[in-house]
Amino acid sequence: MTLKRIAIIGGGPAGALAAEYLAGAGREVLLFDEKLAWEKPCGGGLTDKALARWPFLRDAQVERKWISDCELIAPSGRKAAFQLDRPIAIFSRLALNGLLLDRARDAGAKVLRERIIRIDGSAGNWRLQSSAGSHRADIVVLAAGGRNPFRGQFSQTLGPENFVVAVGFYIPGTSDVAQVRFLKGLHGYLWLFPRSDHFSAGICGRMQGKSTAELRKLLEDSLPEFGLGLEGARFYAHILPCFTAKTLQTARFSGDGWAMIGDAAGFVDGITGEGLYYALRSAELLSDAVLAGAPDRYPVRVQEDFLPGLVRASRIADRFYSGDWLGGSVLERMVQLTARSARFRELMRDLFAGTQEYSNLRQRVRRSLPSIAAEALASVFARPPAETGRDLARR
Repeated sequence: MTLKRIAIIGGGPAGALAAEYLAGAGREVLLFDEKLAWEKPCGGGLTDKALARWPFLRDAQVERKWISDCELIAPSGRKAAFQLDRPIAIFSRLALNGLLLDRARDAGAKVLRERIIRIDGSAGNWRLQSSAGSHRADIVVLAAGGRNPFRGQFSQTLGPENFVVAVGFYIPGTSDVAQVRFLKGLHGYLWLFPRSDHFSAGICGRMQGKSTAELRKLLEDSLPEFGLGLEGARFYAHILPCFTAKTLQTARFSGDGWAMIGDAAGFVDGITGEGLYYALRSAELLSDAVLAGAPDRYPVRVQEDFLPGLVRASRIADRFYSGDWLGGSVLERMVQLTARSARFRELMRDLFAGTQEYSNLRQRVRRSLPSIAAEALASVFARPPAETGRDLARR
């Protein structure tokens, strides 16, 4: 079957990039989104891995903030500052989504500000009812987030264990340092990401963990630590996908005449919460499969490309946030070694760049552990003698 008419529901990064690729190859593409470009509650950071794969994101003349300085803060308050050798770009999601939607339009996609309320039919003859009229398509692409209303129609419904709650504020001001704060008992983290004229300050945690109100209070109580208040701030809250390993392995994200991409498919790193790279990459893989006349190859390509890494991240996320390593909590040791070991800082730089895969992370740490331990020990003895044992413990 030649799939010429393609309906994409959701105009975020995944939907917009798929629309650009497919329309640019001559397909008739309808892209539906009731909001179009909007400010999604997330950090908005794009790693060097993403910028290298899609250079137009690096070169486009849109609002962004380049960040090379990072700071990690452990639950104890211990801090580790380090510099990235490959900067990350922090976008306003309004600017990023707008850029990608403009590229989809320029490629020939028809972008409609409509809400799809019903989908009937089958492959080659889908009937979509929107708030403004009816449409037909050969293939339907769901790109409307992890809790889109059509998930249950095409795949399995999901429980709260597959989602996280994100709350935060857009606060006037900016800086040149991205900060990540870990809190005791939180399966998630607090972030402070500077954008061009404001901060995205947020916190995320499992839906089955702390409530939205509890997360908001934790964030508000932490803001003074960063010298910030709520004057002129705008609040946001959203539910984001964070699928369990079992769900990632068993939940269908494509079928006869339909497919899910990005957050709709649950393609999010269960440790870092990174979703933008996987949104764009899944859009690219689906487009390649459709244009090759083999849309059924899409799940195979995802499995070959990045799905095993997401499954691995989901499996080790609990240990990362609440487990022990080298006689202390994983989070405390990670921050401590980042501060004390140049070799460990190299590893952290690669993680932030998106180039360190989970598949060989354990082997790299084990191989480097003697050097890391030696550097950490040397840093302790190199400290000024005026420091007391209590000072060293605090570090």
